[in-house]
Amino acid sequence: MLKILPSFSKKISLFIGLLFLAISLNAQQVAKKNVDDLTDAEVEAFFKKAQSSGMSEAQIEKAAKAQGYQPSDIQKMRDRISKIKSNKEQNGTTEEDEENDAKDKVGRQTQTTKKLSKEKAGNVDKAESSTESQLDEENIGKTLLIEHAEMEIFGESLFNNKTLTFEPDLRIATPKNYVLGPDDELNIDVFGDVLDNYKVKISPEGTIKILNLSPIYVNGLSMDVATERIVSRMRQLYQGLNRPGSGSSAVVTLGNVRSIKVTMVGEVKNPGSYTISSLATIFNALYLAGGPNRNGSMRNIKVIRNNKVYRTLDLYDFLLRADQKDNIQLHDQDVIRISEYETRVSVAGEVKRPMMFEVQKGESLKDVLRFAGGFTEKAYTYTIPVTRNTSREKKLLNVTQDEVATFLPNNGDVYKVGAILNRFENRVEVLGAVFRPGEYAIESGLSTVKELVKKAEGLRENAFLNRAILARKKENFDPEIVSIDLGKILRGEIADIPLQREDILTVYFQEELREKRKVTIDGQLNKPGIFEYYDGMRLADLVLLAKGFKEGASFSKIEVARRIIDPNSSNDNNGTTVEIFSIPIEGDLKLSDKGSQFVLMPFDKVSIKSSPTFEKQRNIFITGQVNFPGSYTLGKTRSKVSDLIELAGGLRTDNYIGGAKLFRDSTTVGVDLVAALKNPNSEENINLVEGDSLYVPRINETIKVTGGVQNNVYLSYNKSKSVRNYLSEAGGVTDLAIKKEIYVKNQNGKSAQVKRFLFFKSYPKVYAGAEIVVPEYPKDKKKGLTTGEAIGLASSLTSVSIAIISLIRIL
Repeated sequence: MLKILPSFSKKISLFIGLLFLAISLNAQQVAKKNVDDLTDAEVEAFFKKAQSSGMSEAQIEKAAKAQGYQPSDIQKMRDRISKIKSNKEQNGTTEEDEENDAKDKVGRQTQTTKKLSKEKAGNVDKAESSTESQLDEENIGKTLLIEHAEMEIFGESLFNNKTLTFEPDLRIATPKNYVLGPDDELNIDVFGDVLDNYKVKISPEGTIKILNLSPIYVNGLSMDVATERIVSRMRQLYQGLNRPGSGSSAVVTLGNVRSIKVTMVGEVKNPGSYTISSLATIFNALYLAGGPNRNGSMRNIKVIRNNKVYRTLDLYDFLLRADQKDNIQLHDQDVIRISEYETRVSVAGEVKRPMMFEVQKGESLKDVLRFAGGFTEKAYTYTIPVTRNTSREKKLLNVTQDEVATFLPNNGDVYKVGAILNRFENRVEVLGAVFRPGEYAIESGLSTVKELVKKAEGLRENAFLNRAILARKKENFDPEIVSIDLGKILRGEIADIPLQREDILTVYFQEELREKRKVTIDGQLNKPGIFEYYDGMRLADLVLLAKGFKEGASFSKIEVARRIIDPNSSNDNNGTTVEIFSIPIEGDLKLSDKGSQFVLMPFDKVSIKSSPTFEKQRNIFITGQVNFPGSYTLGKTRSKVSDLIELAGGLRTDNYIGGAKLFRDSTTVGVDLVAALKNPNSEENINLVEGDSLYVPRINETIKVTGGVQNNVYLSYNKSKSVRNYLSEAGGVTDLAIKKEIYVKNQNGKSAQVKRFLFFKSYPKVYAGAEIVVPEYPKDKKKGLTTGEAIGLASSLTSVSIAIISLIRIL
C-alpha cells in the first residue's frame, strides 16, 4: 500500500519513474505492455521493485524511455497512481498494514508447509502411508514455492554481516606484482658507503623526478621492474649501485598508495562508481557495494579491464574451500559486473546447510549436496523427492541414491531431504529374568525365541518358565500378544518360535507374580518394623532383624497373628480370619529353645509385650527451703509429696510450707502442703509422677494488692486483717472495680473468691504471700446500671421483700 505523503506531486513523479524502471528491469521476462493493460496489482508490484533499485529519478525516467514508453504513457501512469492512492485512503489502510497482512499470510503458509512435512516424515507404517497419499499435492507445491522464495541464498550473509570488514590492509610489505600509477608514492633508500633518501610521487604523466636526473617513467610497471629501472638510472649518481663490491645499495618501497575508481554494475545491491585503495581486491569492492542482490550470481562475477573480460570470480571457491586465486587486485577504471543467476535450486530438510544454491552447467545433484554441507546423521538418503517446474505446471520426481551423481538440477528445483524412520528393520528385544536383557539384531544364529534367550546368556534362576509374553506387530501394525510356554521351548518339548522385527520377549521373575511377602514385628524391641519374609524364617530370626529385645520385654507371652488363607474354601470360616499364637521364648534366642524355632509365615504380625513388673526410674525435683534440694529417684510405685519432703531431709526453719508449689508439665498444681504433712492420708498428699518439681519458698510477710484499686501495692501481712482491711489500705476500689469477682490467689497456687448470699458477702482468709486481685470493667464501658438493669433489679428486690414478709408472718 502507498503511504499518504505531504509532498504529493513530487513523490508521484518519483513513483512513476520507479514503476517504469521496474518494468524495464523485467523486460527480459515480461514483454512491454500498454499502461492501460496493467492491473493495479502489477502497478504496485512494479513500484515496490523499483523502490529497491537505488537509482535517481532522472536515471529511472531515462531507463523507462529506453524501453519505448512515451510522455503520454507517463501521464497515464500518474493517473493510475492517483486512483490507487485515493482507494487506499478511502479504505483507511496503509502500506504497513498490507505488508503485515502479507507476512501473516506467508507465515501461515510456511507453518502449513512445516506441518505437512512433519506429517510426511512421521508416516512409518502402512496406515499412516494411506493418510499421506491423501494430502493435497497442489497445496504442498504452493508452500514449497513460498519456502523456495524465502530461503537464504548461500553466500549472501557474507556481505550482510556488519561486523565483518574487507578493507585492504595497508600495513603490508610491498607486493612485487603491484602495478604503479599516478599518485603512488615511492621511498628510495640509499645505504652503505653513501646514505641518502628520496620520497618521490608519480606524476600524472607517469614519471618520478630525482634531483639531477631526467624523469623516470614508471607508470604501469610492476614494483620489480620499476625498481630495476630506477636503480639503473641512479647509477649515474651512485656508481656501481646495487652491484657486488660497490659498497652502496638502494631499496625502493611503496609509501602512500593511490586511490583508484572502479564501477559496479549488474545485479549488485548498490551499483555505481567507488573510489578505493589501489591495493583493493574484488572482495573489497563487492563488500562496499553490498554484494550481489537477490537476482545476482554468486558464481559469475566478471572483472572487465580495457573492455575485455580479464577474470571471472566464483565466490563458491572461497566459501567452500577458502580459495582466493581469482580475488585479484583491481586497477583503475576496472568494471565489475555481476551477472544474473541462471540456475538456482533450494535444498531443505536433513542437510547441514538448508539454503538456496546456484548451480553451473555440468554440475549434478551431488555437487549441490556438497554445497549444502552433506547430509545430517538422520537423513533419509535412499530417495530424494524433487519438486520441478515445467512449462505448464509442477511435477514431482524421486532421485535414488544411485542417480545423485548424474542427476542434473533445473532452475527452481526444490529438494526435500527427509528423515529416516524411527524404527529398526532387524531389531528384537528381551526383557526381564535373563542375564543380559536388551536389544539384539535378527541375524544368522539369532532368529528364534530359544536363540534369543541363549544370546541373552540364559535365564535367571528365579525366572517363571510356565508362561512368557512375546509382543509383536501384525501386518497392519496392530499390536499382538503371543503367549508361550518358555520352559517347554527351552527343553525342546514343543517347536521353537521364529522371531519377527520389533518383537519384544518378556520373561517374568517368580516374585513378580505374587504379592510381596512381608512380616511385621512391634513392641519392646530396639528396631521394630516391617521386614522381608524369607522361606524358613523363624521367630528368633525376626527378633534378630529387629535388633533384639528391650529391657522391659516380656518373654513369657509373645503373640503371633496369622492370616487364615484357604483359596479353595467356599465359606467364611465362621467369621474367623486371623489365628493367634501365644509363644514363650528365651531371651538369649538359643537354637534349642522351642519358642525361638517357631516357623513364621508370610504376613505374620509379631507383638512383644512389656513385662508387668518393669518400670523405668522416675526422677523428680525439689528446690527451695529444704535441707537437701535436688533431683531424686522414687523407689516406690506410689510416692507422695510427703515422701519427697522426707527424701530431701525435711524442711528448713525459714520455710513457708503454706506457700509451697508443685509444678507438673510446666503447670502449677494447687496443693496444700500443710494438710499433706499433717495427714499423709489426706487427698492433698498427692502421688508424684515422672518430672514433677516441688518448690518450698521462704517466709513471705507481705500481701500484694492488684487490679481495680487506687494503689497497686505490697502491704505487710497481719493474720488479723481481712480482705476489706487490705483493700482499704490500698486506697479502696476504683469505679471500674468488679467487687463481686474479687479473689485471693495464695502462694501455693490455690485461689479463693468472695462468696455472696443475698446481701451478705463472705471474704476468703488471707495467708502470707497471697495476692488480692480486684478485676475491672474495661475502661470504655460505662459503670452503672442501664434502665433495663435497674427495672430488673427493682423487680427482683420487690419479689424478695414480699417473700421475706410472708415468711415472717408464717413464723
